Amino acid sequence: MHCIERAETPYQRIEVWKSAHQVEFRVQQAVHAWWHRQRFLTGLAWDNMIAACLLRPAGPPRSILMLGLAGGTTFRALRRLLPDVALTAVDIDGPCIDLARKHMHLDDLQCTIHIADAYQWIHQCRKTYDVVIDDVYLAGSHDVYRPGSWNEKNLLDLKKLVAPGGLLLTNLIRGAGHRNIQSQIRKLFREQFPSAKEVRTPCGLNETLCGGDAILGASALQQWREQFSSSRDRDLWDIISIRKLPKPIT
Repeated sequence: MHCIERAETPYQRIEVWKSAHQVEFRVQQAVHAWWHRQRFLTGLAWDNMIAACLLRPAGPPRSILMLGLAGGTTFRALRRLLPDVALTAVDIDGPCIDLARKHMHLDDLQCTIHIADAYQWIHQCRKTYDVVIDDVYLAGSHDVYRPGSWNEKNLLDLKKLVAPGGLLLTNLIRGAGHRNIQSQIRKLFREQFPSAKEVRTPCGLNETLCGGDAILGASALQQWREQFSSSRDRDLWDIISIRKLPKPIT
Protein backbone atom coordinates (compact mmCIF):
# COMPACT_ATOMS: atom_id res chain seq x y z
CA MET A 1 0.00 0.00 0.00
CA HIS A 2 1.06 3.60 -0.47
CA CYS A 3 -0.19 6.95 0.81
CA ILE A 4 -2.14 8.81 -1.87
CA GLU A 5 -3.56 11.71 0.13
CA ARG A 6 -3.20 13.53 3.44
CA ALA A 7 -5.93 15.70 4.92
CA GLU A 8 -6.16 17.72 8.11
CA THR A 9 -9.75 18.14 9.23
CA PRO A 10 -10.88 20.19 12.24
CA TYR A 11 -10.79 16.95 14.27
CA GLN A 12 -7.98 14.74 12.97
CA ARG A 13 -5.15 14.21 10.50
CA ILE A 14 -6.04 11.48 8.04
CA GLU A 15 -3.73 9.61 5.71
CA VAL A 16 -5.36 7.72 2.84
CA TRP A 17 -3.47 4.53 2.00
CA LYS A 18 -4.39 2.52 -1.07
CA SER A 19 -3.49 -0.66 -2.93
CA ALA A 20 -5.07 -2.39 -5.90
CA HIS A 21 -7.70 -4.00 -3.66
CA GLN A 22 -8.13 -1.91 -0.52
CA VAL A 23 -8.16 1.54 1.08
CA GLU A 24 -7.33 2.52 4.65
CA PHE A 25 -7.81 5.77 6.52
CA ARG A 26 -5.00 6.03 9.06
CA VAL A 27 -5.00 8.40 12.03
CA GLN A 28 -1.80 8.45 14.07
CA GLN A 29 -0.82 5.24 12.23
CA ALA A 30 -3.89 3.35 13.40
CA VAL A 31 -6.50 2.21 10.89
CA HIS A 32 -9.74 4.17 11.47
CA ALA A 33 -11.64 3.03 8.36
CA TRP A 34 -11.18 0.22 5.85
CA TRP A 35 -12.57 -0.70 2.44
CA HIS A 36 -11.81 -3.78 0.37
CA ARG A 37 -12.93 -4.59 -3.14
CA GLN A 38 -14.14 -8.10 -2.20
CA ARG A 39 -14.01 -8.56 1.57
CA PHE A 40 -16.08 -7.07 4.43
CA LEU A 41 -14.55 -8.24 7.74
CA THR A 42 -11.31 -7.25 9.42
CA GLY A 43 -11.02 -9.16 12.70
CA LEU A 44 -11.27 -5.79 14.47
CA ALA A 45 -13.91 -3.59 16.15
CA TRP A 46 -16.15 -3.27 13.08
CA ASP A 47 -16.81 -7.02 13.12
CA ASN A 48 -18.15 -6.80 16.67
CA MET A 49 -20.62 -4.06 15.76
CA ILE A 50 -21.75 -5.82 12.58
CA ALA A 51 -22.46 -9.05 14.46
CA ALA A 52 -24.18 -7.30 17.38
CA CYS A 53 -26.67 -5.66 15.00
CA LEU A 54 -28.01 -9.13 14.18
CA LEU A 55 -28.86 -10.17 17.75
CA ARG A 56 -32.36 -8.67 17.92
CA PRO A 57 -34.83 -11.43 18.90
CA ALA A 58 -37.61 -9.85 16.79
CA GLY A 59 -35.55 -10.41 13.64
CA PRO A 60 -33.07 -8.49 11.51
CA PRO A 61 -33.22 -4.74 12.07
CA ARG A 62 -35.21 -2.63 9.63
CA SER A 63 -33.49 0.59 10.72
CA ILE A 64 -30.03 1.32 12.16
CA LEU A 65 -28.64 4.59 13.53
CA MET A 66 -24.87 4.93 13.87
CA LEU A 67 -23.22 7.73 15.83
CA GLY A 68 -19.69 8.06 14.44
CA LEU A 69 -19.55 6.85 10.83
CA ALA A 70 -16.00 7.69 9.70
CA GLY A 71 -15.40 5.78 6.43
CA GLY A 72 -18.50 3.59 6.66
CA THR A 73 -16.73 0.26 7.29
CA THR A 74 -19.53 -1.07 9.51
CA PHE A 75 -22.31 0.09 7.22
CA ARG A 76 -20.71 -1.50 4.17
CA ALA A 77 -20.96 -4.99 5.68
CA LEU A 78 -24.45 -4.30 7.04
CA ARG A 79 -25.64 -3.23 3.59
CA ARG A 80 -24.28 -6.53 2.26
CA LEU A 81 -26.15 -8.55 4.89
CA LEU A 82 -29.29 -6.39 5.06
CA PRO A 83 -29.96 -4.94 1.60
CA ASP A 84 -33.27 -3.36 2.62
CA VAL A 85 -32.28 -1.86 5.98
CA ALA A 86 -32.60 1.93 6.41
CA LEU A 87 -29.16 3.23 7.44
CA THR A 88 -28.74 6.59 9.18
CA ALA A 89 -25.50 8.05 10.52
CA VAL A 90 -24.31 11.12 12.40
CA ASP A 91 -20.70 12.29 12.22
CA ILE A 92 -19.13 15.57 13.26
CA ASP A 93 -16.27 15.41 10.73
CA GLY A 94 -17.64 16.49 7.35
CA PRO A 95 -14.25 16.43 5.57
CA CYS A 96 -13.74 12.82 6.67
CA ILE A 97 -17.13 11.92 5.19
CA ASP A 98 -16.09 13.65 1.96
CA LEU A 99 -12.93 11.51 1.86
CA ALA A 100 -15.04 8.39 2.35
CA ARG A 101 -17.24 9.41 -0.56
CA LYS A 102 -14.14 9.93 -2.68
CA HIS A 103 -12.14 6.84 -1.74
CA MET A 104 -14.48 4.31 -0.04
CA HIS A 105 -17.60 4.45 -2.24
CA LEU A 106 -19.69 5.70 0.66
CA ASP A 107 -22.54 6.88 -1.55
CA ASP A 108 -23.05 3.30 -2.77
CA LEU A 109 -24.38 2.41 0.69
CA GLN A 110 -27.45 4.62 0.27
CA CYS A 111 -27.40 5.88 3.84
CA THR A 112 -28.68 9.15 5.28
CA ILE A 113 -25.82 11.14 6.82
CA HIS A 114 -26.13 14.10 9.22
CA ILE A 115 -23.02 16.22 9.80
CA ALA A 116 -23.37 17.19 13.46
CA ASP A 117 -22.19 16.59 17.00
CA ALA A 118 -23.84 13.23 17.66
CA TYR A 119 -24.52 13.80 21.35
CA GLN A 120 -26.25 17.10 20.57
CA TRP A 121 -28.10 15.72 17.54
CA ILE A 122 -29.80 12.97 19.52
CA HIS A 123 -31.73 15.55 21.56
CA GLN A 124 -33.51 16.82 18.46
CA CYS A 125 -34.13 13.39 16.97
CA ARG A 126 -37.77 12.27 17.18
CA LYS A 127 -37.36 8.90 15.48
CA THR A 128 -36.57 5.51 16.98
CA TYR A 129 -34.44 2.75 15.45
CA ASP A 130 -34.26 -1.00 15.77
CA VAL A 131 -30.52 -0.70 16.49
CA VAL A 132 -28.56 2.31 17.73
CA ILE A 133 -24.75 2.12 17.54
CA ASP A 134 -22.64 4.52 19.63
CA ASP A 135 -19.14 4.63 18.17
CA VAL A 136 -18.24 8.22 19.04
CA TYR A 137 -14.50 8.74 19.42
CA LEU A 138 -12.24 11.71 18.73
CA ALA A 139 -8.51 11.69 18.02
CA GLY A 140 -6.31 13.01 20.81
CA SER A 141 -2.61 13.81 20.69
CA HIS A 142 -1.63 10.19 21.42
CA ASP A 143 -4.82 8.12 21.38
CA VAL A 144 -8.52 8.28 20.65
CA TYR A 145 -10.92 9.21 23.41
CA ARG A 146 -14.64 9.52 24.13
CA PRO A 147 -15.72 13.18 24.17
CA GLY A 148 -17.67 14.70 27.05
CA SER A 149 -18.87 12.72 30.02
CA TRP A 150 -20.40 9.25 29.75
CA ASN A 151 -22.91 8.79 32.54
CA GLU A 152 -26.39 7.46 33.25
CA LYS A 153 -28.05 10.47 31.60
CA ASN A 154 -26.08 9.87 28.43
CA LEU A 155 -27.17 6.25 28.36
CA LEU A 156 -30.81 7.16 28.97
CA ASP A 157 -30.68 9.70 26.15
CA LEU A 158 -29.46 6.98 23.81
CA LYS A 159 -32.06 4.49 25.04
CA LYS A 160 -34.84 6.88 24.00
CA LEU A 161 -33.80 6.37 20.38
CA VAL A 162 -34.17 2.59 20.57
CA ALA A 163 -37.47 1.18 19.30
CA PRO A 164 -39.33 -1.41 21.42
CA GLY A 165 -37.51 -4.73 21.19
CA GLY A 166 -34.43 -3.00 19.80
CA LEU A 167 -30.78 -2.93 20.83
CA LEU A 168 -28.29 -0.29 21.94
CA LEU A 169 -24.66 -0.98 21.01
CA THR A 170 -21.57 0.80 22.29
CA ASN A 171 -18.06 0.25 20.95
CA LEU A 172 -15.39 0.28 23.67
CA ILE A 173 -11.62 0.08 23.58
CA ARG A 174 -10.08 -2.28 26.11
CA GLY A 175 -6.69 -1.99 27.73
CA ALA A 176 -4.46 0.63 29.31
CA GLY A 177 -5.81 4.17 29.24
CA HIS A 178 -9.38 3.04 28.58
CA ARG A 179 -10.21 0.82 31.57
CA ASN A 180 -12.02 3.46 33.62
CA ILE A 181 -14.49 4.41 30.91
CA GLN A 182 -14.87 0.75 29.93
CA SER A 183 -15.73 -0.25 33.50
CA GLN A 184 -18.12 2.70 33.90
CA ILE A 185 -20.11 1.92 30.74
CA ARG A 186 -20.20 -1.83 31.41
CA LYS A 187 -21.68 -1.08 34.84
CA LEU A 188 -24.33 1.18 33.30
CA PHE A 189 -25.32 -1.48 30.76
CA ARG A 190 -25.71 -4.10 33.50
CA GLU A 191 -27.87 -1.75 35.56
CA GLN A 192 -30.05 -0.31 32.81
CA PHE A 193 -30.89 -3.32 30.61
CA PRO A 194 -32.66 -6.60 31.42
CA SER A 195 -30.11 -8.26 29.13
CA ALA A 196 -26.55 -7.08 28.46
CA LYS A 197 -23.86 -8.88 26.48
CA GLU A 198 -20.40 -8.24 25.09
CA VAL A 199 -19.38 -9.08 21.53
CA ARG A 200 -15.68 -9.58 20.82
CA THR A 201 -13.26 -10.91 18.29
CA PRO A 202 -9.94 -12.27 19.61
CA CYS A 203 -7.96 -10.34 16.99
CA GLY A 204 -8.86 -6.88 18.29
CA LEU A 205 -8.69 -4.71 21.40
CA ASN A 206 -12.33 -3.63 21.32
CA GLU A 207 -15.63 -4.95 22.56
CA THR A 208 -19.16 -4.02 21.61
CA LEU A 209 -21.60 -3.86 24.50
CA CYS A 210 -25.14 -4.82 23.55
CA GLY A 211 -28.15 -3.92 25.69
CA GLY A 212 -31.84 -4.69 25.30
CA ASP A 213 -34.83 -6.51 26.74
CA ALA A 214 -33.45 -9.72 25.26
CA ILE A 215 -30.41 -10.55 23.11
CA LEU A 216 -29.72 -13.56 20.94
CA GLY A 217 -26.64 -15.74 21.44
CA ALA A 218 -23.75 -16.69 19.19
CA SER A 219 -25.71 -19.42 17.40
CA ALA A 220 -27.81 -16.68 15.78
CA LEU A 221 -24.80 -15.60 13.72
CA GLN A 222 -24.50 -18.90 11.85
CA GLN A 223 -27.36 -18.14 9.47
CA TRP A 224 -25.41 -15.14 8.16
CA ARG A 225 -22.12 -16.92 7.54
CA GLU A 226 -22.74 -17.89 3.92
CA GLN A 227 -23.60 -14.32 2.99
CA PHE A 228 -19.84 -13.74 2.87
CA SER A 229 -18.28 -15.06 -0.33
CA SER A 230 -14.72 -14.74 0.99
CA SER A 231 -13.42 -17.67 3.03
CA ARG A 232 -11.37 -15.18 5.04
CA ASP A 233 -14.56 -13.34 6.00
CA ARG A 234 -16.22 -16.59 7.00
CA ASP A 235 -13.25 -17.54 9.17
CA LEU A 236 -13.37 -14.17 10.93
CA TRP A 237 -17.12 -14.51 11.43
CA ASP A 238 -16.64 -17.88 13.12
CA ILE A 239 -14.39 -16.52 15.86
CA ILE A 240 -16.70 -13.74 17.06
CA SER A 241 -17.76 -14.46 20.64
CA ILE A 242 -20.84 -13.34 22.58
CA ARG A 243 -20.88 -13.44 26.36
CA LYS A 244 -23.38 -12.28 28.98
CA LEU A 245 -22.24 -9.45 31.21
CA PRO A 246 -22.48 -10.44 34.87
CA LYS A 247 -25.02 -8.59 36.99
CA PRO A 248 -23.59 -5.87 39.27
CA ILE A 249 -22.91 -6.85 42.85
CA THR A 250 -25.48 -5.28 45.19
